[in-house]
Amino acid sequence: MTESFAQSTVGPALRHAARGVDVPEDPWPGFARRERRHQRTRLARTAVAAAVGVALVGVQTNVVPLPGWAPGIAVAATPTALLDAPARGALAGDRAWLDALRARISTDPPVRLDAPVGAWKIGDRDRIRLIYGSDQPGHRVALVAVPLRFGLLTRQALVWYVGPAGAGAQQMRYGGHSEGDDPVMTLMRAYPDRAGFAVAVGPAESTVTISGEPRYTSRGTVEYQDIARADGAGVGFAVLPREPLPHEPVVRVSRGDRVFFQGGLGGGPYAGLDPTGPEMDALLTGARQPALGTPLDEANLRNFVHTALQDSHLPAVGTTVRVRWSGRDHGQAAALLTLQPTGGGVIAYAMHGDDRTGWWTDLRLLLPAEGVDKRPIGWRVRTEDGARPPTGQVRVIAPPDAARVTVTVGGAPPATVTLDGSNAGTTRVSPDEPATLTAYSRNGGVLGTTPLPPVETASDAGGLPGDSPATRVTP
Repeated sequence: MTESFAQSTVGPALRHAARGVDVPEDPWPGFARRERRHQRTRLARTAVAAAVGVALVGVQTNVVPLPGWAPGIAVAATPTALLDAPARGALAGDRAWLDALRARISTDPPVRLDAPVGAWKIGDRDRIRLIYGSDQPGHRVALVAVPLRFGLLTRQALVWYVGPAGAGAQQMRYGGHSEGDDPVMTLMRAYPDRAGFAVAVGPAESTVTISGEPRYTSRGTVEYQDIARADGAGVGFAVLPREPLPHEPVVRVSRGDRVFFQGGLGGGPYAGLDPTGPEMDALLTGARQPALGTPLDEANLRNFVHTALQDSHLPAVGTTVRVRWSGRDHGQAAALLTLQPTGGGVIAYAMHGDDRTGWWTDLRLLLPAEGVDKRPIGWRVRTEDGARPPTGQVRVIAPPDAARVTVTVGGAPPATVTLDGSNAGTTRVSPDEPATLTAYSRNGGVLGTTPLPPVETASDAGGLPGDSPATRVTP
């Protein structure tokens, strides 16, 4: 293509196209207008974001009120086991009483929740619902589910209210609350001058028992005097006597083989046991009989015996205490002692500790009375501060007449445990392995056998010795 052809043919077309493009002589004014418009847009967006942020902060700190019915973000487990059950008790159908209580909870300081739950406020009062409510001798007791809100965050609280029998909403008073996913709610009120009560509310169709003083049978089981009075499925109510109770009642809530809760109820006063009283002095006189190992000093012996009596709910009068072995564990005082009520089974306790770190219970085991003096007893040794799980080390105490003791772990052959001059020895068993201890006489005959107990779980530790398979040898 020649230059003349480009100028004559292409040139005119390009000049024609250029004339169709509208280019201002000075482009700056247009750019400036567009930039001012963009700045105004950015400022408006920033202002809106700031306003939303301030509003959210105000809502979250409860400065800016948010309707109780507005949706929120649940931040805690919901107590579904109780919320999913129908309302129980005689007050379940009393809509007028519940409506009055709803209004009272929302407005009247004696039953507001500000103090118990801090900055959380009550949400939609129409969603306050009754879990349990009933009249009992001298008392009206109600368990209520209350929705709480902290800004955009929500949770449920289960709240107890207590009043005299037949009380209107104005007479009900706050009695305690829980904000977790508790499958069981308990409440106890005991008074020295008038009758009190204990109540436990569990999942629907669960079995609830509230028990008084235990009885340890000679065959190695624990039985209770049932003091609970049923008030519908999953509810137990016990009327307590006026005088101080020797020990706190024990509540158990279960469905089939599943135990939802097992443990003592607080709320005293309790008569308890004076660790320095004459009953304890008399008891310790018998317990100081010659024992194998290094003797305990007065303070440790008194502390160990007092702790065992409290844990087993046994009185000092009528109970025999024997120190089977005493020595040192992690440089601290340690002992194996047994308690036996008159005509009852035998409870073995292994303990260690001192004033610096505290005292720890390593073993609680209910044994049949027959043949107890011929049984070897072992427990899984814990760390110095009693932390779980155990170390894998097992301390074994042989009966007085034993020539040797063996340990059988699973299907392995029996292994001999080396005993010292105090008839004590140690062996190793993995914390998750079952084992059996066997004591033999000098002529080779079997004196007795005892399973090595597993580690107690939190639910086992809440009950008395003998309540669970981990704390007894009798099936």
